[in-house]
Amino acid sequence: MTIEISASIREDQGKGASRRLRREAKLPAILYGAGKDPVNLTLTQKDILRHLENEAFYTQVISLDVEGDKVDVVLRDLQRHPYRIDILHVDFQRIDASKKLHVSIPLHFEGEDIAPGVKTEGGAVSHLMTEVEVECLPGAIPEYITVDISEMHSNDILHLSDLKLPEGVEIPALKQGEDHDLAVVSIHARKGGGDEAEAEEGEAAEGGEQEQGES
Repeated sequence: MTIEISASIREDQGKGASRRLRREAKLPAILYGAGKDPVNLTLTQKDILRHLENEAFYTQVISLDVEGDKVDVVLRDLQRHPYRIDILHVDFQRIDASKKLHVSIPLHFEGEDIAPGVKTEGGAVSHLMTEVEVECLPGAIPEYITVDISEMHSNDILHLSDLKLPEGVEIPALKQGEDHDLAVVSIHARKGGGDEAEAEEGEAAEGGEQEQGES
């Protein structure tokens, strides 16, 4: 699926010009990168809000149509209004198909309902990360990375090095040594649950029997 956005070149700059755009249901943006001069743009607020409902908009290559000139870009920054749904400003970066990018990719966790650590051992899942920064060519950017936890037991931990990555995709942090192999997800025993809870129940039952014997 190709994400397409139309934009026009913006001549007016400054806070006053930006406020006028927003009153017209438009918003300011900027296009930069690939060794070319930055270009100030105008986008349609409604168009951007619609695309924000698509998770891929944050990570995938976008075809930006600037008055008929199509440019491949990625979203680099998004400024939101502090309490309204409005977007205040958007930053796009031009991409070079031959150069690798660093992109944050969302993690999708699967198998939680059948993981032994949850289903039979009474553990709880802790998602320690929700996204991971990867490095790859623009054409290899994954929409998301699947984390299969279906075989995890209580006290198991999956780290960055355990993730199954698509071909051509790397995690830069892992090149920095074992100290950067961070935990992604774990299953831990619930407080007061499992064997500990059963032991407490057994002690309570024994106490009750002793009291009855003394009476």
